[in-house]
Order: sequence, then C-alpha cells, then structure tokens
Amino acid sequence: MSDACCAHDEPAHHEEAGPAGFWQVSEVRFASAAGVLLAVGWATHLMDGPEWLVTAVSVVALGLAGWTFVPSTLRRLAKGRIGVGTLMTIAAVGAVALGAIEEAAALAFLYAIAEALEEYSVARTRRGLRALLDLVPDQATVLRGGVPATVSPAELVPGDRMVVRPGERVATDGRILTGRTSVDTSALTGESVPVEVGPGSEVYAGSINGTGPLEVEVTSTAEDNSLAKIVHIVETEQSRKGPGQRLADAIASKLVPGILIAAALIVAYGFIVGEPLLWFERALVVLVAASPCALAISVPVTVVASVGAASRIGVLIKGGAAVETLGKIGTIALDKTGTLTRNNPAVIEVATSPGVTRERVMSLAAGLEARSEHPLARAILAATPEQAEVTQVDTVPGAGLFGTFEGARLRLGRPGWITPGPLAGDIERMQRAGATAVLIEQDGDVIGAVAVRDELRPEAREVITRLNRAGYTTAMLTGDNTLTATALAQAAGITQVHADLRPQDKAEIIRTLKEQRPTAMVGDGVNDAPALATADIGIAMGAMGTDVAIETADIALMGEDLQHLPQALGHARRTRSIMLQNVGVSLALIAVLIPLALFGILGLAAVVLVHEVAEILIIANGVRAGRIRRDTARPAAQPAPSLEPAA
Repeated sequence: MSDACCAHDEPAHHEEAGPAGFWQVSEVRFASAAGVLLAVGWATHLMDGPEWLVTAVSVVALGLAGWTFVPSTLRRLAKGRIGVGTLMTIAAVGAVALGAIEEAAALAFLYAIAEALEEYSVARTRRGLRALLDLVPDQATVLRGGVPATVSPAELVPGDRMVVRPGERVATDGRILTGRTSVDTSALTGESVPVEVGPGSEVYAGSINGTGPLEVEVTSTAEDNSLAKIVHIVETEQSRKGPGQRLADAIASKLVPGILIAAALIVAYGFIVGEPLLWFERALVVLVAASPCALAISVPVTVVASVGAASRIGVLIKGGAAVETLGKIGTIALDKTGTLTRNNPAVIEVATSPGVTRERVMSLAAGLEARSEHPLARAILAATPEQAEVTQVDTVPGAGLFGTFEGARLRLGRPGWITPGPLAGDIERMQRAGATAVLIEQDGDVIGAVAVRDELRPEAREVITRLNRAGYTTAMLTGDNTLTATALAQAAGITQVHADLRPQDKAEIIRTLKEQRPTAMVGDGVNDAPALATADIGIAMGAMGTDVAIETADIALMGEDLQHLPQALGHARRTRSIMLQNVGVSLALIAVLIPLALFGILGLAAVVLVHEVAEILIIANGVRAGRIRRDTARPAAQPAPSLEPAA
C-alpha cells in the first residue's frame, strides 16, 4: 500500500487472492512473520533467555514489518510528499535511537497489521467484483461453415453464430436468431425471476439459458461485453471521491505537517528546560498518537466495500461521490413511462362516433402510425391486423400526425390539437382511468378515440410505500396529460404529480425540488437526460446493456425490478452512516491521545496499542458496508390497484 493509509494514489502490489486470499496479500504475510518473531522474543525474555537473541529477533521483526510501509514512504518523500507513514517511520527510527528496539518493532508490527487489513479489505472487494467475470464459460460453441466448433470466448467476434444449449451460460452479448427460452440474469441484474426471450431479444454475457436451445448472433467481444464493462466501470469509479472522503483527506494532509512541527517544538522545549531525552521521547509518542491513518482510511475502505457490494446485486454506483450523495437524498422524482410503468402500452378501449366502426377507426389510426416509432404507435399497430394505405403522412411535433386516405384529410393526435366534440365524455373517462387518449379526425370530423394504457409495474405500489415510510418525498414527472398522470400516481401511492412536461420542463422541476431537499431523478437514462443531469443524483432504470445509461448515469439499476431502488437508497444511507462513524471516531481518538501522550500519561507502547487497535476496528467497521441488507422478508410484488373507474 502506500505511505500511509492516507494516500491511495499508488496501486497496491498484492497478488490476486484465491480461496486462501488472506494469506496471499503480501502485507499480511510480512506482518504475520513479524508478529511471530515478536512473540518469540517476548517468550525468550520471559524465560530469561539471552538478551542478544531478544534484540536480534526484534531487529528482524522490525525489518519485516517496516518493509510494508518504509519503502513507499521513502519513495513519496523523494517526490516531496509526506504522510502518515512518514510519522511512523520517524517514530520507529527515534525509538531505535533511544534503544527501545522492542517498542520500535511493536510499533512497526501494529502499523503493518493495519496496512495489511486495509490491503486485504480492498483486495477482497475487488476480487468479489472481478469474480463476475468468472460467470463467462471457458468455452463457447459457434457455427463455422454450418459445423459446430468449440472455441474460447476470447475468440468470438461480432457476427459469429453462437449455439447456447439448455443450462449453459452465454459467453458474450448477442441477439437471439432462433429459439425461445427463459434466461436467468440474477448474477447481472439482481433479479431472481427468469426473463422470457425469443428471436430478436438481447442476451448478455454470464446469463444462464433455461430449457430451450438458442442460436445467438454475437454482438460484442469478450473484452467489451456488458459484464466486462460493469467490472471496468466500477473498478475505475471506486476512486471517485465524495465530500466525506475529500474532508478526511484534507484533514489528514494538513494534520501531518502540523504534527511534525509540533513534535519539533516539543523537542526544542526539552532542550530549553534541560530534559532533552524525556521530551524527545514524548515527541515520538505524540507523533504516533496524532497519526491520522485511521481518519484517512475511514472513508476509502467504506466506499470500496459499498460500491463493490452494490454491483453484485445489479446496482452500479459511480464511486464515493455518488454513494455519499445518494445517502443524503430526500426527494425521489420518477419518470412515468418505463420506470413506474412496464413501458409496454396496449390499446384498452376504442370509442367511435355514430355510424363509424371500430375496425375503420383502428385501420386509419394504424395507417397513420405505420412508420412511427412512438410507443403509442406500437400499441395501435399491435391491436389491429389491418392498415389503411395512408399517404402524405407528416408529423406535428408534440401534437400528432396528419395524412391522406382516398382523398380524405386525416389527423391523429392528442386532445387539444384535435377537438373531442361528441367524444369529450369518452376522452375524460379514458384519462381518468389512467389511459392516454388519441383522437382520429377525417375531413374535420372526429370519428373515433383510442385509449392506450401502460400498466404500472406490479411492484410499483409497494416500492413507493417503502420510500414514503422511509421518509422520502416522491414525485412523478411525465409528459402525459394531468388526468392520466394523476390516476396512475394515485394507483402507485404518489401524491405529487407534475404532468404535461417537456424534457426541459422536467429539468426545471428538478431544480425547484433541489432547492427544498437533495433530489434524485429516476428515468431511462436517455429521454430523461436533462432531468438526470440536473438532479443531485441521476438513476438510470433498466440499464443492462444500455451503453449510454451505464456511462452517463451516477447510478444505474441494471435490471427492470423497481425493488432495487429502495434497496440502493437504504444501502447508501447505511454506507454514509458508517463513513460518519469512522470519521468521528478517528478525530475523537486523535483528540484524546495527543494530550495523554504530551503529558506522559501514556507511553509509546500504550499509545501504539490503543491507536492501532482502534484503526483495525475502523477498518472492520468500514468493511461492514460490503454487506447488502436485503430487508429479509420482502413480500412478493402484488398487482397494482386497478385503474378502471368504479361503476
């Protein structure tokens, strides 16, 4: 590790640990060997063994323990940088100069233990994260010239046709060409329910095929698939510092030079009063007592553990800054389509004017929407097998479409752009039922209205209830009309509704909410980009395989289960609480130990023991952030309340 736990800008030089990972961290081995030698020296002293043996054993122990931090300290000093390791090195050298070799060895040993535990905690978290890559199978079957061949996943290239048998893992990202099955993506998205897939569906590296054989077109290399991107982004973003970590670093960086100056003044005072040896010793004890190592590592260890743990349940957190800010959030703003709803709208009702059939209304609507990519268009096209041959189709942004059929002028669009006329009552009823209504007009006369509704996710009501109970303010932001938005919000349990919004309007609402409480925006990562960027924290929903969402969001929920949202928020709150505990205890420890050391109440050995034991406890507390609380008995999601109006 570094010159002190306080500087994490040099990479750790530990080996990747396997099953016996603790002993594969070099700092652990050196510290353990030093501890064994110190125990031998102590036992020899108790049995009145030769003093030269005790001294020799202590010197070797000092050398082994010092190897974990003295070389990096000297390298940093050569660059003009000082840190906690500098204090420890000076204190150890000073103790040797005073003839206290055993105390110097004990000091180096205990500091080495702290270094080793920090190294191990970081290594363990990163090993757990990189273990995701082990989800990729060792071999993959591809069709080369129509003949199956077994290759390494590293040899796969986009365009290959990969065969995935039942029970096998998918070797890299791809698109299903033939076959239908259910795919287990729990290791990637944290969702336990298998996903039904078929031709045209995307599948991701590490997913487990269910019962049906698949033929998949490879769309990504092994080095660039979704799984590899997740690991790379988390490892990179773990170093992003939040306010708490910057505060700890700032305090530590200013404290170390101050301690060195104070120690020099204490030594000078010793010469003034005529007791240089006594005050030199106290200066050394103060150096150790004031060491901010625990303070400096209190946040980084917590961040690394927390971010790594979240990634294992399908929550991608972009480093310490994001996890700290998420822990302070008070308001959750949610987009409607694709976040609170399934993003799978369907036609639920068709109203017609007198003398017009349902089939004619749907045929003309489908003809107008034939080339549109809008979700409502997909719902209308899926609801009818017939499409009128509408020509000269054009779009009026934010309003609707117009075109020509058999010489008649057609329009399809929202109420307001088209006057409902005799269908006004039907339109209001549709909207109160939570549906989006569009009108179809022929030569200036309204001939019908189509109601399309995107159903709430089955878990939406439960999630909103959990958020409200946890003290969060929830709000819905949508471009839909007020009646439809209000009906859906009531069904979900949301009381604050902002409707008829354009993307820039959503961003303005977020600015207003931020003035009241720290605010998170939950959306799809693309259409809601302005609002996501404006919020204190942008959370992308269902981001698995979506490059833009993964790269740009502060936090990405990789799966489609909204239950991950309160889970991520609770995890962040707990992480922030652990950070604050560690910083508080670290500062209190320094404040208590300095006067005790200065006035000679505690000697070198006692200060070393108290300080380093406290440091070990702080590391252990930080590692707790690596455990995800699943709120144990989370009830199964219940169907959302019906939006149909009461009879």
